[in-house]
Amino acid sequence: MKFTDGYWQLLPGVTELRPRHVDDVVAGADTLTVFASTAPITKRGDTLNRPLITVTFHSPMDDVIGVTIEHFTGGLDRGPHFALRSEVADVKVTTPQLTGRPVATLRSGGLEARIATEGEWSVDFVAGDRTLTSSTPRSVGVLTDADGHHHVREQLTLGVGEHVYGLGERFGALVKNGQRVDIWNADGGTASDQAYKNVPFYVTNRGYGVVVDAPERVSYEIGTEVVSRAQFSVEGQRLTYYIVNGPTPKDVLRRYTALTGRPARVPDWSYGLWLSTSFTTDYDEATVTHFVDGMAARDLPLSVFHFDCFWMRQFHWSDFVWDPATFPDPEGMLARLKAKGLRICVWINPYIAQRSALFTEGKDRGYLVRNPDGSVWQWNLWQAGMGLVDFTNPQAREWYVDKLRVLLGQGVDCFKTDFGERIPTDVVWHDGSDPQRMHNYYTHLYNEAVFSLLEAERGEGEAVLFARSATLGGQQFPVHWGGDCESTFVSMAESLRGGLSLALSGFGFWSHDIGGFEGVPDAAVFKRWVPFGLLSSHSRLHGSDSYRVPWAFDDEAVEVTRRFTHLKHALMPYLSQAGYEAHTDGIPVMRPMVLEFPDDPGAAVVETQYLLGANLLVAPVFSADGDVDVYVPEGTWTSLLSGASVTGPRWVRERHEFDSLPLYVRPDSVLPIGARTDRPDYDHADGVTLLLTRLADGHASVTRVAAEHGDVAFTVTRTGSRVRVEADGAAGPWHVQVGDAVHATPDGATSLELDRYPSA
Repeated sequence: MKFTDGYWQLLPGVTELRPRHVDDVVAGADTLTVFASTAPITKRGDTLNRPLITVTFHSPMDDVIGVTIEHFTGGLDRGPHFALRSEVADVKVTTPQLTGRPVATLRSGGLEARIATEGEWSVDFVAGDRTLTSSTPRSVGVLTDADGHHHVREQLTLGVGEHVYGLGERFGALVKNGQRVDIWNADGGTASDQAYKNVPFYVTNRGYGVVVDAPERVSYEIGTEVVSRAQFSVEGQRLTYYIVNGPTPKDVLRRYTALTGRPARVPDWSYGLWLSTSFTTDYDEATVTHFVDGMAARDLPLSVFHFDCFWMRQFHWSDFVWDPATFPDPEGMLARLKAKGLRICVWINPYIAQRSALFTEGKDRGYLVRNPDGSVWQWNLWQAGMGLVDFTNPQAREWYVDKLRVLLGQGVDCFKTDFGERIPTDVVWHDGSDPQRMHNYYTHLYNEAVFSLLEAERGEGEAVLFARSATLGGQQFPVHWGGDCESTFVSMAESLRGGLSLALSGFGFWSHDIGGFEGVPDAAVFKRWVPFGLLSSHSRLHGSDSYRVPWAFDDEAVEVTRRFTHLKHALMPYLSQAGYEAHTDGIPVMRPMVLEFPDDPGAAVVETQYLLGANLLVAPVFSADGDVDVYVPEGTWTSLLSGASVTGPRWVRERHEFDSLPLYVRPDSVLPIGARTDRPDYDHADGVTLLLTRLADGHASVTRVAAEHGDVAFTVTRTGSRVRVEADGAAGPWHVQVGDAVHATPDGATSLELDRYPSA
């Protein structure tokens, strides 16, 4: 939201209060509170009719500093609140009274806030000898707009060449400079400035992040109100934000996810290929079986079969009852599918249609969101007369998950938690929550309820969602997918931008609809999307009004799907560990180039490729003819598919057939490749091959591979021309590959030594 007309003037009808004079500083044990008047105080009478702005500094954990800006403090706090975590922080506070200098400071770990107590308002956030960002004399504002609404604003400085990333899943340019962004969940597809997953957090390539602790609408002007500042504002009288120290973007994500919650670990079977019925297509058990058997006959391994909306009766969504006309024996059908080695996913929604028996039940028990007059809130979008489950009511939450528990008993393994964005703001919540704050936060309660059920019933590490909406902290309940995209190359690229933006917002796992959702992709689009989809953390074939089985396109589409499904399964020792790092450290599986190469200016704006884990560079092809530009960072990179090499840093133009794409192994890396291609959930250490790629002299690394009875740690070292590999815990045979040469070890071997490792 903009408040100014250019740099000097306010917009018509806007008034502003700014901190102009620090009147007092009060130090607590681990807090610092600054009282600033809105004009200089030179005599006692200047305090009359003079507003104060209160700014409080605190720290929830080392290297994170919170700032709360307040005008009036007597308002009601109705919630909800983000569940931010805290640790015992090493906080040191100084004031001018203690030091004799006109500066107050709060230090947390290696991050310090320095507040000038004389002269104009100024706060610098400093790490070591670097000023990360600053709040300047014109930054903080308490404003009233032309309609009489109150707002609190902060503007933090942006340096030369500084790029801003994140703010949730956004489908425009990856770098947010020059963009206006409102944090407000909406069902807008992937082709607009709206987003399903809005997250009030950004990170910059200068190595710090900023979290705004506000579930309601947060309005960002990234270099648009003032080109040298990142502005954010909320309606009301109070604004809290946190500065998260780096020094690298990876370090920022580690600390940010420690503050907001890290992704749960997902099961290995979820990495495999998911096939959907699609949305409005006609299907019954015979159709489903035909698709499943057709995939098996063509050697296209499936891990999950997904039943979309019409598994339930029309006009009855969501009553969680199988349509008896289409699926007369759901338990038997699910048992037959599971006998083929499949997991089962079904579509669900937090809305309850009026025709559903659950509507009357929920209405009578007070489990549905209500209007201010006490009636049930309803609308006719999606299904007739729909009400909305009130997850702020603990009994309503248990009622809802009890219905899902029945499905788990029938053989369902996971849920696609659709919707959660179109949440009304003219309603009353059971716990009295502010409807504006609940609009974005509702999806958190919805996904948390379903994910917690799955963890309780299936166990930690076995729960997985396919969720569309989210906000800050939603990364704890994976997986999320990109929403409704068109079946075009352009939409394929915008989907990738959304996924990379979400990754830089702390989300570790992400997927998208292979081939696109809306419309029917031509064969070229489908065949180019398949490698991108299968080289994402999670992979799903899904459409709107058309099927996505590969043979619906052409024979080559079958071959391409087979090749990359097998490849993904072979990469599972590597992908599973990348997923574990997302769980333990908050580093996403799919990584924007800037995350791995923050010091490379050439990588800062790249949005058409990514790193899958730390060591595989993936550049999807967005054209039928196969031409693709790929940015290669410093060093010599080796194609995993062809063995060819290319040396960076530079842009390279390549042409690829449909069964190929730029897929490069990072130099000086160890890539574990599994022995099986038929499924993702197997003993990854049994028969694993360690691909050693251009190891540098002095290389030393540990690669962990999941085994049936615990991880196996492979320590790889190179000294001169000698490479030694030691296995801690290996039970079966394993191999080491250098170029085309494969060196095998016998059962039980714990080491292997190569005397003539080629020069890198």
